[in-house]
Formats: sequence, C-alpha cells, structure tokens
Amino acid sequence: MASVWSQAESNGRTYYYNTVTKATQWTKPEELMTASERALANQPWKQHTSPDGRAYWYHSDTKATTWEMPEVYKNALAQNSQPSKPQTQAPQFVAGGTSSFSSQPQQRDREDYGERIGQDRQIGYGQMDINGTRGATFDTQNDPHYATYEEGEAAFISLLRRQKVQPDWSWEQTMRATIKDAQYRALKDPKDRKAAFEKYAVEVRLQEKDRAKERLAKLRADFGTMLRRHPEIKHYTRWKTARPMIEGETIFRSTNDDTERKQLFEEYIIELKKTHIEREAVTRKSAMDELVHILKGLNLEPYTRWAEAHDMIQSDDKFKEDTKFQTLSKSDILTAFENHIKSLERTFNDERQHEKNTKVRRERQNRDRFLDLLSELRAAGRIKAGAKWMNVHPIIKDDSRYTNMLGQTGSTPLDLFWDVVEEEERALRLVRNDVYDVLEDKRYEITPKTTPQEFFSLMSTDRRTATLPPETLDLIFARLHEKVVRRSEDDKHATERHQRRAIDALRSKIKHLSSPPVTASTTWESIRPQLAHLPEFTTLESDDLRKQAFEKVIRRLKEKEEDTAERAADRGKRDRRNGHYDPRERDHHRERGGRTPEPDIYEAERRKAMADRERQYNHKAGATGLSPPPPSARSRDRSERLGSRGDRAERRGYRYPDADSREDRERERLYATRPRGERELDYGGGSASGGRRRRTSEASEASARKRPRREERRSEKAKTPEVVKAEDVGLRSGSEEGEMVEDD
Repeated sequence: MASVWSQAESNGRTYYYNTVTKATQWTKPEELMTASERALANQPWKQHTSPDGRAYWYHSDTKATTWEMPEVYKNALAQNSQPSKPQTQAPQFVAGGTSSFSSQPQQRDREDYGERIGQDRQIGYGQMDINGTRGATFDTQNDPHYATYEEGEAAFISLLRRQKVQPDWSWEQTMRATIKDAQYRALKDPKDRKAAFEKYAVEVRLQEKDRAKERLAKLRADFGTMLRRHPEIKHYTRWKTARPMIEGETIFRSTNDDTERKQLFEEYIIELKKTHIEREAVTRKSAMDELVHILKGLNLEPYTRWAEAHDMIQSDDKFKEDTKFQTLSKSDILTAFENHIKSLERTFNDERQHEKNTKVRRERQNRDRFLDLLSELRAAGRIKAGAKWMNVHPIIKDDSRYTNMLGQTGSTPLDLFWDVVEEEERALRLVRNDVYDVLEDKRYEITPKTTPQEFFSLMSTDRRTATLPPETLDLIFARLHEKVVRRSEDDKHATERHQRRAIDALRSKIKHLSSPPVTASTTWESIRPQLAHLPEFTTLESDDLRKQAFEKVIRRLKEKEEDTAERAADRGKRDRRNGHYDPRERDHHRERGGRTPEPDIYEAERRKAMADRERQYNHKAGATGLSPPPPSARSRDRSERLGSRGDRAERRGYRYPDADSREDRERERLYATRPRGERELDYGGGSASGGRRRRTSEASEASARKRPRREERRSEKAKTPEVVKAEDVGLRSGSEEGEMVEDD
C-alpha cells in the first residue's frame, strides 16, 4: 500500500507533505522510516551535529548531552543492523517544493558499504560511468578492498596527493590523472570519489593558506627586525622615504611583491604610531599628575581666575624645567585647572555646609536653652499675660542663655518672649470671657471712675470668678479700665473736632456775607444780628466760640490789606529803578531840579524776557502743583555772586540787559537760603481753579499772603523765630491744624 506522505525540498531543506490532509512537517513520518530509524525514534537519545561538524547525543528528558554514543543508542542500532528497503512510489508533484522521483533517501548509510562493493564488482568498468565516459576494462581481481568507508576515502585522498592533484583542477582532469591507478577504485561509488576529491581540494586550500600565513608571519617578523635596525624610520615616515633606506637589505629582497613589502612597512608604521601614542599618553598622564601637585602647591582660592592661575603656572620653576610639560596643551592645563578649582569649590562648599550645620545646631541649642529660661520665668510668675519686655529684660540681660541668643538668625529673644506671652494671653481669654459674662449678668458697667476694689467685690459675688487669682483679676480690670478711658478720650477728641469744624463753617459764612460785606472795621455787635438765624451760628453753643470765628475773619482781612499796601509800595520802588516814574513823582522831581534819566534801550527786551520766564515758570508750577526744587549749593553760590555783582553794577550806573530784576534775584536768593524745615511754597502762576480746596497750615497761609514783607525780613525771622502764643486745645480753630481755605 502506497504511503500518503511524500518527500520534498524547500531552500535545500527536506520536509514531508501529506497528500490526504495537505499537512506539512519537518520531521520524517514513521511510515517512511526504516526499522533502525523507528528504533532510534522511540528512545530518548537523539543524535545532533555541533557547528564544527562533530556528532554528539542529547537526552530529550534529562537534557543531558554526551560526545560518546550511549549504550541504549548502540543497542538500537545493533538490533536493526539490516536496513529495509523503502517502498517506491510514482513521482508526484508537491506544491511549494520540488518533484520527487524516488522516496529513497539520498544519503547512504555507511553500513551498506560492503553491499555496494559487491554490486560494483558485478558492474563492468567498461560500462558508462556517471559522467558518461566509457572506461577501459580492468581486471577487478586486484582491486583494493577496505572494510570501512573511511579507510577507502583515506586511500583515495592519498592517491590524489601522490598524483599531485591541484585544488583548482576540475573533476574530469582529476579522473584522467588517477583513473588508471588501482587506488582509484578504493571507493566504488563515483559520487563518493567526487565527494572525496572535493574534501581533498578543501584540505589542500586550507593547507596552502596556512603555509602562506606562516610564510607571511615569518616575513613580517624578519621585516620588522630589519626596520627596527633603522632608527631613522619614525612613526611619521612614508614608504617612498623609507624604501631607499632598506632596499639593500637581504630581507627586503626575500620577497618580490612590492605591495607585500609596502603592506608590511605600513603595519610596522602603525605599530610605531601605536607605541608613540601610548608613550605620549603615559607622558601626558605623568605630566597631568605633576601639574595637579603644582596646582596644589600654588595655594589657589576657589574664586581664582584662569588668567591669574595661568601666569602662576607658567612662572613655576618646576613647570619650566621639566620637558614633559611641553606635551600638554593649553586646553590640557585649563582642564587640570578647572578640575582643581572644582575640587576646591567642593571642599569649600563642604566646609561651609559643615559650618552652617554646626551653626544651625548651635543656634537651635541656644534657642532651646532660652525657651527653658522663659519657662522658668513663667513658672515663677515673672511672665504673665500682658507682660512687657522692658520689665523682663533687666532680669535676663546677664544670663548666658540670653546673651547666646543675641545676633542669631531666625527667631529673636523678643519673638520667643512674645510667643510665651501669647500663650498666656490665650489662657487669659477663657478667664476674661467668664468675667464678661459676670458683668453682663450683673448689668454692671465699668466707668473711668470705677475703682479696683469695686470690681473685686463684684467678682467675688459670683462662683465663676470668686476663685480667680487677684493678679489675674487685676490685669483684666486694668485692661477694661484702659479701654473705657481710651473710649472717653476718643469721644472728647471727636467733640473737639466737631467744634472746630463748626467754627470753620461759621467763619466761612461770615467771610461770604454780601449785605453788607464784612470789612476790617466791622465789629462783632454790628454783625451778630445778621448771623443769629444761620444754622452754623446756632450749632456753636458758646458765644465766645462764635466771636472767635469772627475775629479770625477780621484778622485775615487786615493782613490782606497790609499785603496789598506793601505790594503797591514795592511796585513803585521797582518802577523807579526801571526808569518809570509816576507823573506826580516826576513833577516833584522836576520841582527839585533833578535831571531826567536817560531811557533804557533794553527795556522792551528785558520785559519780554521776564514775561517769558514768568510764563514758563507758571506753566511748570501749574502742571505739577508743586514748588520748584531747591537749587544746588553751586547755583546758590552763583546767585549770591550775581546778586553782589549786580548791586555793584547798579551803584556804578550799569545794568545787565539779560539779568533778572533785583526783586527776582532777591527772591531766588532767599528761596535758596531759607531754612529747610519750612513748608515748600508755590510762587504763584500755578494756582488751582476756583473752588478747589487745599490743606495748609496757618503759618504757611500767612507767609503766602505776606510774601514781599516776609522776603525783606527773612534773615531776622530765621535768626529769631516767631513765638506763637499757645491756645487752649479745645478752643483752637481748624485753620491752625489745617483748615479749608477757599479762593476768593
């Protein structure tokens, strides 16, 4: 019965195909196995081949391996020494593989070697061989006979060596040279002969390669010895330079291949370069180590710059004398410097961190000791709720636990003291709440006149506060009494503030009366009936306060009249200085027989310049709303020099066309030399729009209204300050603390 399995190949590997189930597998099916293959397949030992071609056996259950054939495997082979012929089948086509014309295995068992010998003896050598050539008929009685295939193969290879068969010969050339020799028939199968020839060719090629390697190795050693005898050949020498030096040597002529010579020379140069690099590396490493010692001896700081360190290294005697430092580049020296600085920085940082940790530990210990001191004072009753530092400091100022805390970072002794006081305050709040509850239940109100005895008597009547310590009750009463006194003072101040505002309101009404308007000659009795119906008048309960508001208005009116008169007088003096006389004064001058002064040709230009300066000054002052900044000492000196020079020029009858007027220069000089403690005043031109209110003091307002007179008497006032008569706080008007001034 034909088997359903067929054999095929894919990429040189044999696989098996089931024609019924269409299944494929790599392992040989049991139906196609011989008796010996079945015996070997049923036992755990399997034969495998190592990468070097050596056979070994592997146990599929124990995972053990051995180079020697196991006894079980030998017994299986012995029981099935006679192979069975497999059944032949018609060739079939298998998808994905090659067609198989026979299911007989291509490899032949070495055990069938004797059987093949008998078959070959029955075949005449005059018949066609595998290559299609017909050989002559030889006597087969003298053919050599070998028991094993290995012996026959060795005899055939020996024949090939004896006939000096070259590995590059073809099989036909080999047959012509060896077919007449009796050893040619040591292998009966032509396939075995060709396989033995191929094996022989591979072995010969390997032997030739080995001989060539040995020759090249000996030549390389001799060539290297020859080159070493020429010290003028360096690692940078080229072949065209070295060839004339060595072409007279015997070793040089031992080979005729110039390419081979050049190759050996280049290998020697590569070796020299490698040796030179290694020598330089050793020298460089030694120089770097020595440089590290030099850097350590220079006592560099972690913040030393490279330029300074480089100069110090170059000036070192050891660095200049030792030639090995010449192998170091500037980059190498910089790298060594950076590594040294990094080590210094690391050491410095470690020391600082250690010092910092030590300092933190010491400060924490000092802080803990000071807390123990505060705890002792707290237990002794020295620190309670509401305690003051000024009372505790004299007690602890000489204690080492306090002095060690001074200058430390973090919490200060005062902070720790307030922490303890805060704890006492939290404990006191619970007791204070009970006191508040008792006061609320008893409907008792503490006044500024309440005494501590009354408070203690009240607290002793309730069980919640009867057991409290007297010190605690005294502290609570002091705080409550202080709060009541402070509240009463705030109420008093609020009343006084309301009274001052009422006085200011009445003064504003008096100032804006229109029928008839108030003048400097108006009396209180004449104006009182007009004010009686006003709410501002009735708000003030005392007639003295009302009269005080009226007197304030009259005083301001008189100051304004004096200011106007002084300005008119100053204007007349200025006109006379500038050549402009009043007609009455000019007639009076003519009557006295005086001479008319010459006209000033620069008058128009001077007036225009003065107007421009005033306009520019007014524009700046109005934009900022502030007084101009005080001039520097240099400008003050210059203004004083100009003032003195201008006075001398005026006395000589000469005027500066581009100079300011005497009044302007005097004003600038007084502004520069006035005391710094006074309020900065605006020189005018930047006044605010009508109705805008500004806060100012009474002295500043009076100075602004009487500026010309104040400028003339500035020095006297600076030397002898005006003594202001003190008034009662309750009767002081709002203008003295910053009143509301309205523009006329």
